[in-house]
Amino acid sequence: MAAIQQGGFKRVWFITGASRGIGALIAEAALADGNAVVAAGRNAAAIVERLGESAALLPVALDVTDESQARAAAQAAIEKFGRIDVLVNNAGFGLLGAVEESTDKDARRMYDTNVFGLLNVTRAVLPAMRAQRSGHVINISSIGGYRAAAGFGVYSSTKFAVEGITEALHAELKPLGIHATVVEPGYFRTDFLDASSLLVAPDVIDDYAETSGAVRHKATQLNHNQPGDPVKLAAAMIKLVDANDPPVRLPLGTDTLAAIAAKNAYVEQETAAWRELSASTDFAA
Repeated sequence: MAAIQQGGFKRVWFITGASRGIGALIAEAALADGNAVVAAGRNAAAIVERLGESAALLPVALDVTDESQARAAAQAAIEKFGRIDVLVNNAGFGLLGAVEESTDKDARRMYDTNVFGLLNVTRAVLPAMRAQRSGHVINISSIGGYRAAAGFGVYSSTKFAVEGITEALHAELKPLGIHATVVEPGYFRTDFLDASSLLVAPDVIDDYAETSGAVRHKATQLNHNQPGDPVKLAAAMIKLVDANDPPVRLPLGTDTLAAIAAKNAYVEQETAAWRELSASTDFAA
């Protein structure tokens, strides 16, 4: 996307979940790159405390599960900066536990934020991008959005949904001059595995001790020892937006690259093994 000069700013970014973690780091990187940033989060005061005050920053209170708040936040961005060039749907949280251990309440709450909240914000922002005939929608998925694993099944299902939504957005928006990319971070050294970002299923079923139970234990050991550098992730987002032909998918981290390669190889092998049965279901010629 070509650089845009609007009010002296390179671009106008709209970032959800911007008060802490990856969202705040992306906001900081965008500001340092000469962009205006609409930083959205449940607590606008926490955004100002983290990012400071600046003519290039518009902090907005936004619960992404509230569609009316999403529309109001997008309108505030347009009134302040005149346009929205980049949307980063970053707000979300995780759920650790076997599928059977995950409660209906926790699963629905996570879907409301990770999937329906993302849709609320996207619908609120897209009219401005369509009017401009330019923009870039970036949806933050996960290593778990490409391959699910024991202990993160329901969480991964929300990110699988984000992957599908983004693929469709890419096809729908490209003719309008708007890009759509799903970003798939691996394990980055943030607070994602803390209680502030990760629900842990309260019920433990002993039969899953060797699968999801082992993942529960590993997550505790991995917390704040993850291999990914979140500052480098934020810098990569700037390069992504500056690209003339951005990808539909952007995996980040060598762990994600390895997971994608392993899944692709497994799917290819399994498909070949079952090809005869798979092909047998067509009407006879």
